[in-house]
Amino acid sequence: MKLKAIKLDKQNIFLLLLILMVVAGKIIPFRDDYNRYFNLSGFIDWGIAAIFLLYGLKLNIKEIIKDISNWKLHLLVQSGTFILFPLLVFLFYGFVKDTSYYVTWLSIFFLACLPSTVSSSVVMVSIAKGNVTSAIFNASISGIIGIVMTPLLMSFFVHPDQGNINNSEIILQLLLKVMLPIILGLLLNPILKNLVIKYSKIIAEFDKMIILLIVYESFSEAFSQHVFASVSPIVFIIIALSIITLFFSVYEILKFISKKLHFKREDVITATFCGSKKSLVHGSLFVMVLGIAEDQKVLFLLPVMMYHSFQLFYVSWLANRIEKKSQLA
Repeated sequence: MKLKAIKLDKQNIFLLLLILMVVAGKIIPFRDDYNRYFNLSGFIDWGIAAIFLLYGLKLNIKEIIKDISNWKLHLLVQSGTFILFPLLVFLFYGFVKDTSYYVTWLSIFFLACLPSTVSSSVVMVSIAKGNVTSAIFNASISGIIGIVMTPLLMSFFVHPDQGNINNSEIILQLLLKVMLPIILGLLLNPILKNLVIKYSKIIAEFDKMIILLIVYESFSEAFSQHVFASVSPIVFIIIALSIITLFFSVYEILKFISKKLHFKREDVITATFCGSKKSLVHGSLFVMVLGIAEDQKVLFLLPVMMYHSFQLFYVSWLANRIEKKSQLA
């Protein structure tokens, strides 16, 4: 029990650090002239590439191949992540497309297009005594699918003629910062895998550091350009209500389908936990490489950060509750 408490405490500390980065962006924003001493954007770019290199190094190909036979579970989780999520948000497109709330809707749609998170999905499934092997498979494969699906889904609504995005630039950024490092990581996997496992805790902290720096840089830019002056309290309320509704809708639909497919208890846990998660890592990185306008980056990060916080707090509580029920049973 003590070990679980430590894991949850670390997640809570990370959430507090995220808030601290937002505050730092307001009090001591990073200015262009600071690049003479430290090139923050350049460091983040290399950090993004390093994260995906390490992602490729961490992939356990043998475990993934072994778990492919549980295809119904995998299909349900990935359908929830890349079909159900975007579809539920798309239902409201007709109501907002010609209104001032369109960018708010698009930021929530961006959240819906993201892949599932890796570490917290596996940790929560493990606590709830779910199918951990399938959780690892789905969390890993989701990130790879997301490299294609997230830009593809977003391309239907963000077009080059809007001045927000450049297709050739996006492809180049994805190749250099995402695909190339992952492929390199997979190639180096047999040689460096043991080293990555040995220093996995340090690597996890590096991932978090890059996310924190991305949040700090984005919010520094937003506060410097007075982006939040145009964000009304009602927009925050809309985002908060939207992400909570979205989470419970996806969670309950996946739970219903899992039971209709007669999944085992462990597989139901994995389907609902992995299929209802969204990755802050990928959200932070895709904001940087999808060509989103500078003055809109914070608005796109906001739903991702809020959803990440909510899913961690709620699913942590839920995982422990399910574990206690299974012990009683």
